[in-house]
Amino acid sequence: MEALYSNFFDYILHFDRYLPLVMEQYGHWIYAILFTIVFCETGLVVTPFLPGDSLLFACGALAATAGGLDLTTLVIIFLVSAILGDACNYMIGEEFGHRILRNYPKLIKPQHIQKAEAFYAKHGHKAIFLARFAPIVRTLAPFVAGIGSMHYRTFAIYNVTGAVTWVFLFVGGGYLFGNMPWVKNNFSHVTLGIIIFSLLPIFYETHLKGWLAKRKNK
Repeated sequence: MEALYSNFFDYILHFDRYLPLVMEQYGHWIYAILFTIVFCETGLVVTPFLPGDSLLFACGALAATAGGLDLTTLVIIFLVSAILGDACNYMIGEEFGHRILRNYPKLIKPQHIQKAEAFYAKHGHKAIFLARFAPIVRTLAPFVAGIGSMHYRTFAIYNVTGAVTWVFLFVGGGYLFGNMPWVKNNFSHVTLGIIIFSLLPIFYETHLKGWLAKRKNK
Protein backbone atom coordinates (compact mmCIF):
# COMPACT_ATOMS: atom_id res chain seq x y z
CA MET A 1 0.00 0.00 0.00
CA GLU A 2 2.82 2.40 0.86
CA ALA A 3 4.45 1.70 -2.49
CA LEU A 4 1.12 2.38 -4.22
CA TYR A 5 0.77 5.79 -2.56
CA SER A 6 4.42 6.57 -3.33
CA ASN A 7 3.93 5.75 -7.01
CA PHE A 8 0.69 7.76 -7.13
CA PHE A 9 2.25 10.90 -5.67
CA ASP A 10 5.34 10.54 -7.86
CA TYR A 11 3.00 10.33 -10.85
CA ILE A 12 1.09 13.46 -9.79
CA LEU A 13 4.08 15.54 -8.75
CA HIS A 14 6.01 14.70 -11.91
CA PHE A 15 3.06 14.49 -14.28
CA ASP A 16 4.94 16.53 -16.87
CA ARG A 17 7.39 13.61 -17.28
CA TYR A 18 4.56 11.18 -18.03
CA LEU A 19 2.73 13.40 -20.54
CA PRO A 20 3.71 11.46 -23.68
CA LEU A 21 2.55 8.20 -22.09
CA VAL A 22 -0.74 9.74 -20.93
CA MET A 23 -1.31 11.19 -24.42
CA GLU A 24 -0.80 7.74 -25.91
CA GLN A 25 -3.19 6.07 -23.47
CA TYR A 26 -6.00 8.64 -23.27
CA GLY A 27 -5.86 10.52 -26.56
CA HIS A 28 -7.91 13.73 -26.54
CA TRP A 29 -8.93 13.12 -22.92
CA ILE A 30 -5.50 14.52 -22.06
CA TYR A 31 -7.01 18.00 -22.34
CA ALA A 32 -9.62 17.22 -19.69
CA ILE A 33 -6.88 15.83 -17.44
CA LEU A 34 -4.74 18.94 -17.89
CA PHE A 35 -7.73 21.18 -17.21
CA THR A 36 -8.44 19.30 -13.98
CA ILE A 37 -4.85 19.47 -12.74
CA VAL A 38 -4.51 23.23 -13.29
CA PHE A 39 -7.98 23.92 -11.89
CA CYS A 40 -7.19 21.95 -8.73
CA GLU A 41 -3.71 23.47 -8.37
CA THR A 42 -5.16 26.99 -8.49
CA GLY A 43 -8.66 26.35 -7.13
CA LEU A 44 -8.35 23.97 -4.20
CA VAL A 45 -6.38 25.29 -1.25
CA VAL A 46 -5.39 21.76 -0.19
CA THR A 47 -3.58 20.87 -3.44
CA PRO A 48 -0.64 23.29 -3.77
CA PHE A 49 1.65 20.31 -4.48
CA LEU A 50 0.28 19.77 -8.00
CA PRO A 51 2.55 20.78 -10.91
CA GLY A 52 2.01 24.22 -12.41
CA ASP A 53 4.79 26.13 -14.17
CA SER A 54 6.72 23.05 -15.31
CA LEU A 55 3.51 21.41 -16.57
CA LEU A 56 2.65 24.41 -18.76
CA PHE A 57 6.21 24.51 -20.11
CA ALA A 58 6.21 20.77 -20.87
CA CYS A 59 2.84 21.03 -22.63
CA GLY A 60 4.12 23.92 -24.72
CA ALA A 61 7.10 21.81 -25.75
CA LEU A 62 4.83 18.93 -26.78
CA ALA A 63 2.68 21.33 -28.80
CA ALA A 64 5.74 22.14 -30.92
CA THR A 65 6.28 18.49 -31.92
CA ALA A 66 4.63 16.76 -34.84
CA GLY A 67 1.49 14.95 -33.70
CA GLY A 68 1.69 16.58 -30.27
CA LEU A 69 -0.77 18.71 -28.35
CA ASP A 70 -2.70 21.47 -30.08
CA LEU A 71 -1.33 24.86 -29.01
CA THR A 72 -4.60 26.80 -29.33
CA THR A 73 -6.54 24.21 -27.35
CA LEU A 74 -3.86 24.19 -24.66
CA VAL A 75 -3.92 27.96 -24.26
CA ILE A 76 -7.72 28.00 -24.03
CA ILE A 77 -8.04 25.22 -21.45
CA PHE A 78 -5.20 26.58 -19.31
CA LEU A 79 -6.65 30.10 -19.37
CA VAL A 80 -10.13 28.89 -18.46
CA SER A 81 -8.94 26.48 -15.76
CA ALA A 82 -6.57 29.04 -14.20
CA ILE A 83 -9.19 31.82 -14.11
CA LEU A 84 -11.98 29.55 -12.86
CA GLY A 85 -9.64 27.94 -10.33
CA ASP A 86 -8.71 31.25 -8.73
CA ALA A 87 -12.34 32.39 -8.75
CA CYS A 88 -13.42 29.16 -7.04
CA ASN A 89 -10.66 29.51 -4.45
CA TYR A 90 -11.69 33.10 -3.73
CA MET A 91 -15.32 32.05 -3.20
CA ILE A 92 -14.30 29.20 -0.90
CA GLY A 93 -12.25 31.65 1.16
CA GLU A 94 -15.06 34.20 1.24
CA GLU A 95 -17.79 31.74 2.24
CA PHE A 96 -15.98 29.14 4.33
CA GLY A 97 -12.42 30.38 4.94
CA HIS A 98 -12.65 31.30 8.62
CA ARG A 99 -14.71 28.20 9.39
CA ILE A 100 -12.22 25.91 7.62
CA LEU A 101 -9.23 27.37 9.45
CA ARG A 102 -11.05 27.23 12.80
CA ASN A 103 -12.55 23.74 12.53
CA TYR A 104 -9.83 22.00 10.49
CA PRO A 105 -6.51 23.53 11.58
CA LYS A 106 -4.50 20.55 10.29
CA LEU A 107 -6.05 20.65 6.81
CA ILE A 108 -3.87 23.55 5.65
CA LYS A 109 -0.37 24.13 6.98
CA PRO A 110 -0.43 27.30 9.13
CA GLN A 111 2.94 28.42 7.78
CA HIS A 112 1.54 28.36 4.24
CA ILE A 113 -1.38 30.57 5.25
CA GLN A 114 0.94 32.92 7.15
CA LYS A 115 3.22 33.13 4.12
CA ALA A 116 0.30 33.99 1.85
CA GLU A 117 -1.13 36.53 4.32
CA ALA A 118 2.25 38.28 4.67
CA PHE A 119 2.65 38.32 0.91
CA TYR A 120 -0.85 39.71 0.46
CA ALA A 121 -0.42 42.31 3.22
CA LYS A 122 2.82 43.57 1.67
CA HIS A 123 1.67 43.80 -1.93
CA GLY A 124 -2.06 44.45 -1.64
CA HIS A 125 -4.22 43.81 -4.69
CA LYS A 126 -1.32 43.15 -7.06
CA ALA A 127 -0.42 40.13 -4.90
CA ILE A 128 -3.04 38.20 -6.88
CA PHE A 129 -1.10 38.90 -10.09
CA LEU A 130 2.34 38.25 -8.58
CA ALA A 131 1.16 35.05 -6.85
CA ARG A 132 0.64 33.42 -10.25
CA PHE A 133 4.40 33.06 -10.45
CA ALA A 134 5.01 31.59 -6.99
CA PRO A 135 4.30 27.91 -6.20
CA ILE A 136 2.16 27.36 -3.07
CA VAL A 137 1.44 31.10 -2.79
CA ARG A 138 -0.37 30.80 -6.14
CA THR A 139 -2.78 28.34 -4.56
CA LEU A 140 -3.29 30.19 -1.27
CA ALA A 141 -3.46 33.85 -2.36
CA PRO A 142 -7.02 33.69 -3.78
CA PHE A 143 -8.20 31.89 -0.63
CA VAL A 144 -6.66 34.58 1.57
CA ALA A 145 -8.12 37.31 -0.66
CA GLY A 146 -11.56 35.79 -0.16
CA ILE A 147 -11.10 35.71 3.61
CA GLY A 148 -9.99 39.34 3.52
CA SER A 149 -13.10 40.29 1.52
CA MET A 150 -11.27 41.91 -1.40
CA HIS A 151 -13.87 43.36 -3.77
CA TYR A 152 -14.53 40.66 -6.38
CA ARG A 153 -14.27 43.02 -9.37
CA THR A 154 -10.78 44.05 -8.27
CA PHE A 155 -9.86 40.43 -7.68
CA ALA A 156 -11.20 39.42 -11.11
CA ILE A 157 -9.06 42.01 -12.93
CA TYR A 158 -5.85 40.74 -11.34
CA ASN A 159 -7.00 37.14 -11.71
CA VAL A 160 -7.51 37.44 -15.47
CA THR A 161 -4.40 39.50 -16.20
CA GLY A 162 -2.29 37.16 -14.09
CA ALA A 163 -3.68 34.05 -15.79
CA VAL A 164 -3.11 35.45 -19.29
CA THR A 165 0.49 36.42 -18.49
CA TRP A 166 1.22 33.09 -16.76
CA VAL A 167 -0.20 30.89 -19.51
CA PHE A 168 1.31 32.75 -22.46
CA LEU A 169 4.69 33.04 -20.76
CA PHE A 170 5.14 29.37 -19.82
CA VAL A 171 3.26 27.64 -22.62
CA GLY A 172 4.90 30.00 -25.10
CA GLY A 173 8.31 29.40 -23.53
CA GLY A 174 7.87 25.65 -23.81
CA TYR A 175 6.69 25.96 -27.41
CA LEU A 176 9.70 28.05 -28.42
CA PHE A 177 12.47 26.46 -26.38
CA GLY A 178 11.23 23.14 -24.95
CA ASN A 179 12.50 20.96 -27.80
CA MET A 180 16.04 22.28 -27.88
CA PRO A 181 18.40 19.30 -27.30
CA TRP A 182 19.98 20.79 -24.18
CA VAL A 183 16.57 21.55 -22.66
CA LYS A 184 15.24 18.05 -23.39
CA ASN A 185 18.34 16.38 -21.95
CA ASN A 186 18.43 18.52 -18.81
CA PHE A 187 14.77 19.02 -18.03
CA SER A 188 15.27 18.70 -14.26
CA HIS A 189 17.67 21.66 -14.38
CA VAL A 190 15.25 23.53 -16.63
CA THR A 191 12.47 22.92 -14.12
CA LEU A 192 14.61 24.44 -11.38
CA GLY A 193 15.33 27.38 -13.67
CA ILE A 194 11.60 27.80 -14.31
CA ILE A 195 10.94 27.99 -10.58
CA ILE A 196 13.67 30.60 -10.13
CA PHE A 197 12.35 32.55 -13.11
CA SER A 198 8.85 32.37 -11.63
CA LEU A 199 10.09 34.02 -8.45
CA LEU A 200 11.77 36.96 -10.19
CA PRO A 201 8.69 39.25 -10.13
CA ILE A 202 8.32 38.65 -6.39
CA PHE A 203 12.05 39.23 -5.83
CA TYR A 204 11.77 42.51 -7.69
CA GLU A 205 8.80 43.64 -5.58
CA THR A 206 10.20 42.51 -2.24
CA HIS A 207 13.88 43.44 -2.60
CA LEU A 208 15.06 45.01 -5.83
CA LYS A 209 12.35 47.66 -6.19
CA GLY A 210 13.06 49.14 -2.74
CA TRP A 211 16.81 48.99 -3.30
CA LEU A 212 16.52 50.80 -6.63
CA ALA A 213 14.29 53.45 -5.05
CA LYS A 214 16.88 54.06 -2.32
CA ARG A 215 19.63 54.32 -4.91
CA LYS A 216 17.57 56.82 -6.89
CA ASN A 217 16.95 59.03 -3.86
CA LYS A 218 20.62 59.24 -2.94
